[in-house]
Amino acid sequence: MAALNILRRSDSYSAQQESAEIRQFLTFQLAGETFAIGILRIREILEYVRPTVVPLMPDFIRGVMNLRGAVVPVIDLSLRFAREPTALNRRTCIVIIEMEHEEQCQLIGVLVDAVHEVLAIPDDEIEPPPQFGSRIRVDFIQGMAKVDSRFVVLLDVDKVLSLSEMSLLSELSRQEEAEEE
Repeated sequence: MAALNILRRSDSYSAQQESAEIRQFLTFQLAGETFAIGILRIREILEYVRPTVVPLMPDFIRGVMNLRGAVVPVIDLSLRFAREPTALNRRTCIVIIEMEHEEQCQLIGVLVDAVHEVLAIPDDEIEPPPQFGSRIRVDFIQGMAKVDSRFVVLLDVDKVLSLSEMSLLSELSRQEEAEEE
């Protein structure tokens, strides 16, 4: 009887391990393709508001917005991926992502065509990024997941927003906050 109880605990432990291997991703549309970012990095989703343009910034930085007193840079992911600018419509959203840079939390707004849903994807259903044939840089891709009959590109936000660009964004936020004071 003791062996049976151990077996049950083992099954329970195994089930806990399996559930721990499932990660959640927010999916969104960008230029006709479905992308996803880990849900733990998402702070909130906002309706599109026109950001304030800041001169001499890279093209993919649309500007900055005020989010409850915080200056948040807004990135056009489509431009970041060397595509056409995101076409603005009623479904256009800004996804606020929380990034860590130099031991500080930095909020970044990411402009997307539309937000879809949160998907729970088991780790064993995530394939490594393709080595060729992708329309975006391979180092931007964390993995590929097949959901129903379509592929979802899982983005590595740390690579999409590189350290040098993060430094630029941090400096931009500090300058804007200093100007507001």
